Amino acid sequence: MSDDGDRVAVTLAEWPDDADSDEGVVVNWFIRQGAAVDPETSLCEVQIEKVSVDVLAPVAGTLEEIVVSEDGEFARGDTLAWMDPDDE
Repeated sequence: MSDDGDRVAVTLAEWPDDADSDEGVVVNWFIRQGAAVDPETSLCEVQIEKVSVDVLAPVAGTLEEIVVSEDGEFARGDTLAWMDPDDE
């Protein structure tokens, strides 16, 4: 997780250990842009080789921008979305 000003990047926190590939595909977004979420809410499902993994919200806040749409490919470490974190 890295940040861009006040925004927080959503990335796949842990790459599957048994995956030989450094690329994946976003299968499904469970949360739409503009929705408020709690930390560790499942935002989307990605597939790496034959392994499906849920990507969790790194913080409480609003899903501000989806960067990689459904059926979109991404590489290890890519930003999948941006969140606007709740003020604490």
